[in-house]
Amino acid sequence: MAGKPPVKRAKKEIAESSINGADENINIILATFMAKRQNVCESVAEFKFDKKRVRLISSNADISETCNGIAYWMWREQRVQDNWALLYAQRMALKQQVPLIVCFCLPSKYLEATFRQYSFMIKGLQEVEKELTELNIVFHMLLGEPDEVLPDFVKSKEIGGVVTDFTPLRKPLKWLDDVAKKLPKNVPVCQVDGHNIVPCWQASPKLEYGARTIRPKIHNQLKQFLTEFPPVVKHPYVAKDNAKTVDWKAVDEFIDVDRSIKEVDWAKPGTKAGLEMLESFCQERLKYFSTDRNNPTKNALSNLSPWFHAGHISVQRAILRVREFRSKAKDSVEAFVEEAVVRRELADNFCFYNPDHYDSIKGTNAWAQKTLQDHAQDKREYLYTREQLENGDTHDDLWNSAQLQMVTEGKMHGFLRMYWAKKILEWTASPEEALEVSLYLNDKFELDGIDPNGYVGCMWSVCGIHDQGWAERAVFGKIRYMNYNGCKRKFDVAEFVRRYGATKDKSNAGTVKSLLNRKRQAK
Repeated sequence: MAGKPPVKRAKKEIAESSINGADENINIILATFMAKRQNVCESVAEFKFDKKRVRLISSNADISETCNGIAYWMWREQRVQDNWALLYAQRMALKQQVPLIVCFCLPSKYLEATFRQYSFMIKGLQEVEKELTELNIVFHMLLGEPDEVLPDFVKSKEIGGVVTDFTPLRKPLKWLDDVAKKLPKNVPVCQVDGHNIVPCWQASPKLEYGARTIRPKIHNQLKQFLTEFPPVVKHPYVAKDNAKTVDWKAVDEFIDVDRSIKEVDWAKPGTKAGLEMLESFCQERLKYFSTDRNNPTKNALSNLSPWFHAGHISVQRAILRVREFRSKAKDSVEAFVEEAVVRRELADNFCFYNPDHYDSIKGTNAWAQKTLQDHAQDKREYLYTREQLENGDTHDDLWNSAQLQMVTEGKMHGFLRMYWAKKILEWTASPEEALEVSLYLNDKFELDGIDPNGYVGCMWSVCGIHDQGWAERAVFGKIRYMNYNGCKRKFDVAEFVRRYGATKDKSNAGTVKSLLNRKRQAK
C-alpha cells in the first residue's frame, strides 16, 4: 500500500476496519479527511479563500501592523477542522505573522437551554481545546456574555482583528453588534458563514417564500461553494502568554441552567463522535433514507442534527462524504441534500431576513395570519395546559410517545415533530399559545433546540410558513392538517407506541412523568 495516494489508502483502510473496532475506525476516518484536506494545499495561506463567505461588520477593514494576534470568536461552529471561520482567522494571522487566539464566550444561561444542551456543548469544547493545543493555538474560555467579556479581552491581548461565526438568531446578532461597537475603531470585525454551504447572504438577498424558490439558487451555486476544505495547521507564531488550561469544573459551577434535564446516552458530544455517526449513516442507513426517512419505526435517519446544531461537525463535510455514495444510493443522496442543504439553509434564510418575528405569528404570511385569526375562537375538542403537554398527559398515545421520545432521548423523529406541533395548535387556546408552547418544549428538551430549524419547524406546523393554504377546517383554518389516522396509514403507530411506552392505558405505562420517575428509581 505504500505506493497508493493517502486518500485511496485511507479509504481502503476504512473498508477493512469494520472488523477491527470503533477506536481504530474513527482514527482512520479522521486520517482520511485530513488526507483530503492536505490534497487541497498544505496550509490555508496557499488557499484562494472565497471572500463571498465573509462579510465585514465593522467600518474598518485594516489590521494594525503592530498587533499581537488575531482572534477567532467561536460560537456556532464548535470544531477545529472543516471550519471556514477558523481557517479565515488563521489565514489572517499567518499573513500578519502573529499568534492565532481562539476564544469562546460562555453565558451562564442562554434562552431556554438546559443542562442537556450545555453539557453537550461543553464536552465538545473540551475536545476543541485539546485539538487546538496540539496546533499551537491558544484557547480561552471567557465566562460571561460576549458583549461583557470580549471587548476587554481583545484590548488586553492587543488583538488586531476579530473573526466570528455567522448565526441568524437575534441574541447572538445583538451580541455581535454590541461587541463591534465596544471594540477599538482600528480592530476590524468580520463574520464568516461556516454553517451553510452557500453563505446565507449569497444564497439569496431576500426572504424566500419557500423551498421551491431558494432551491435553484442554492443548486446553481453548489459547484462554487461545495469544495474540499484546506487544513487548519500547526500555527508557527505562538502567543507570548499562553492561556491556562480551562478549569472545566469552574465552568460547570458557573452555568445557571435547569439541571433536571439530563444528558442522553446515545449522543456522545464532539467532532469525533459526530464523524462516527456520519460514517455509520453512510455505511448502514443512507440506502434506506429516501424510502424510510418518514417512518418513525425505521432506523433510516442520519441522526446528525445535534452535531450540526452544536457545530461539532460541518454540514459541508457531511455532504461531501454522502455524495461519495451516489452510485449506490442516488435517490437517498439527493433526498439528504434536500434536507441537509436546501431545507436547512432555507431556515437560516427565514431567520436572517425576518429577525424580529421568526418566532412569532407576525412572522408568517398574510394569508396564514388571517386564517389563524379567523379561527382563533373555534371550539377545541381538547384543551391542555403546558404542564400537561410537557408530561405527555393527553388522550393521544402517539403524541404522548413522541413527547416521551423527546424528553428521554433529546431528539424526536423528524416526521413526528410535524404531527406533534400541529396537535399543540389543535389542543391549546390560541395560535400564539401553541407556538409559544411548541418552541418552549422543543428548546427545553431537544439537543438541537434554539436553532433556526426548530423555529422554522414550529412556524411551518403552526403558522404555515413555507407552505400553501389547504382546505379550510375548524381551528386550523387553511393551515395544513395532520391526524392520527393519517399517521397510521404511513407507519405502524402501535409499534412506535410500544417502543416508547406512553399508551392510553395509564395503568399499563403511564405518562411521560411517571415513566421517567420509574426510570430514575431503576437507576
